[in-house]
Amino acid sequence: MSNEASPGAGTATSPERIPSGAEPSNIASYIDHTLLKPEASEAEILKVCAEAAEYRFKSVCVNPVWVKTVKNALKRSGVLTCSVVGFPLGATPSDVKAFEARGAVLDGADEIDMVINIADARASDKGALVDDIKAVAEAVHGGEAILKVIIETALLSDDQKVLACEAAVEAGADFVKTSTGFNGGGATVEDVALMRRTVGPRLGVKASGGVRSLADAQAMIAAGATRIGASSGIAIVKGEQGSSAY
Repeated sequence: MSNEASPGAGTATSPERIPSGAEPSNIASYIDHTLLKPEASEAEILKVCAEAAEYRFKSVCVNPVWVKTVKNALKRSGVLTCSVVGFPLGATPSDVKAFEARGAVLDGADEIDMVINIADARASDKGALVDDIKAVAEAVHGGEAILKVIIETALLSDDQKVLACEAAVEAGADFVKTSTGFNGGGATVEDVALMRRTVGPRLGVKASGGVRSLADAQAMIAAGATRIGASSGIAIVKGEQGSSAY
């Protein structure tokens, strides 16, 4: 199972020394163009898909109900379809997350971003975290898709972040991801660097939440991120300032 290891993965550098592939002309290939608002309409979803195809973003990330729509809209574009699972709280039984993930993959999702049981992370229950992630990983990998694990960094201490990342590695995930964008703070350079040090070069690291500009994205990539989750993708590639919190 590919984890899409990135240029410069596992090496934290300063934002002034951007790893190969993180220049403005290539930044779109890091971006999961995201629309997760519960009130999003079909017209808005299709607009995001058209933008992703035009700018050559890595994927479009949506709620599970829109996976079929996105997969069809992105046909022959080269842009992946990504769905969230157990989103945004993670407070769903593991077998239900696995069922949701399996359904999203059958609908056409190439990638799944799941939210862990945050209470287990705060209780430092690594075994429970591994079981939670592994259940979803088996469902996702059975459909030859990629699993990203959202640890919700804003709600965890550094020790708990490390524990959650270690659990993701042990459970066979392909990526760890900072945030949902719905529960307090989003990605920080410090958290991305910590996550990269913890998972090493083999797993991807996705920075999401509050990445609104090219400088923000470059800083995250320099710290070790291999993917950026943002609804401000167009502003990022244009070198402008986005307004969305996610």
